[in-house]
Amino acid sequence: LLACSSAAGSEMASGMQEKQYTPSLLSFFIYNPKFGPREGEEEKKILFYHPSEVEKNEKIRNVGLCEAIVQFTRTFCPTKPAKSLHTQKNRQFFHEPEENFWMVMVVRNPMIEKPSKDGKPATIEYQEEEILDSVYGAVLRQCYSMYKLFNGTFSRAFEAGGVELLRQKLEKFFYRYLQTLHLQSCDLLDVFGGISFFPLDKMTYLKIQSFVNRVEESLSLVKYTAFLYNDQLIWSGLEQDDMRILYKYLTTSLFPRHTEPELAGRDSPLRPEVAGNLLHYGRFLTGPANLKDPEAKFRFPRIFVNTEDSYEELHLIVYKAMSAAVCFMINASVELTREFCEQLDALVGPQLTLLASDICEQYNINRRISGPEKEPQFKFIYFNHMNLAEKSTIHMRKTASVSLTSVHPDLMKILGDINCDFARVDEDEEIIVKAMTDYWVVGKKSDQRELYVILNQKNANLIEVNEEVKRLCATQFNNIFFLD
Repeated sequence: LLACSSAAGSEMASGMQEKQYTPSLLSFFIYNPKFGPREGEEEKKILFYHPSEVEKNEKIRNVGLCEAIVQFTRTFCPTKPAKSLHTQKNRQFFHEPEENFWMVMVVRNPMIEKPSKDGKPATIEYQEEEILDSVYGAVLRQCYSMYKLFNGTFSRAFEAGGVELLRQKLEKFFYRYLQTLHLQSCDLLDVFGGISFFPLDKMTYLKIQSFVNRVEESLSLVKYTAFLYNDQLIWSGLEQDDMRILYKYLTTSLFPRHTEPELAGRDSPLRPEVAGNLLHYGRFLTGPANLKDPEAKFRFPRIFVNTEDSYEELHLIVYKAMSAAVCFMINASVELTREFCEQLDALVGPQLTLLASDICEQYNINRRISGPEKEPQFKFIYFNHMNLAEKSTIHMRKTASVSLTSVHPDLMKILGDINCDFARVDEDEEIIVKAMTDYWVVGKKSDQRELYVILNQKNANLIEVNEEVKRLCATQFNNIFFLD
């Protein structure tokens, strides 16, 4: 499908213009070499293959090639098999999330189509060095984490219903998920997979904490709670790795599907009824769309957390009022009834509505105190490996389908390169790069934290750039110790 659409586009191109093609997904497959060990049984190894219309023998050939590459590289380093293979036209990424289960993603390199003179066919130049292994390797690992969040591990499905059940689950999940992979806008944020936290004063934070405690006490079924505001996390009772992937699902998939005109004034038809003097704007984002509907279904998505040790299967209830959203997670063995949902709605709706307007007010006061935001001379990405906190002034908006960055892709690639250098060493370090376009790019790594700054100062020298970054650290990160 991808190939057709880009080919059609190129035919329409007239004149002497160069055409640029961004990286795209060529194929994605999952196999287990143990499932078809004998000759003639190769097809049994393949558990999922996209695009599915590929001819059977080609699927078998591609899987066989990957097996051979993995085996060949194992001879040099038995503990660390191949992660990626670079060729002129594409790049292949390998990941073994569970023993003998291999995931492979093949990405076509970006390319430039140059029109030729005298009616000869156009020439295509592949840009072999433009794709970063660290970024797309992270995207592939994310594919597995997201599958595991909603289905549990591969081996669990295999144990429960054999290869057939596993194939069904993979087909059902990846058929939809691969459509949301927008490989042209993947960047450093995919490597971090961080969480954006909402800045709060102590009093409001305590209000939220006591709200969570009250709800967990009243609704004793609730096992874990997570609280978000404006797509940023404030409170979570989940393990970090589980929260990180749940956060990605909420902010890139669930929330964007539900961004309807929030509160069109007080007479909003959403919740005309006002209990006493309590406003109630709460509603379920998962589960019943309308509690009043006699046909309403009380089915919620299931998620799997703590899959390493205790393996918990939970109902995921996402409930929202204004800009605040709360996730309640309840043991999947419990059947959720209409009564329970009505009880939750009546208890949480008014309180959450109040809390949301509290947070909004507090946030606006804090913004006014900190002064007007003028367009700064620099843009930055910050990431903390300990609590997964992430902050970016480079990304204007990041949803599943689009990552709008306010800087040129070349600069994003420099950031990725600096990050790869940091990953190679344990020590703290600083890297300063002057890009061809007169931008300065600075990377600082200090005590599990990484900061990347892009400065647009044409005539600055190294000393001035260094001073500027120090100033930024002092204003934006005054309580964080960056080694000089």
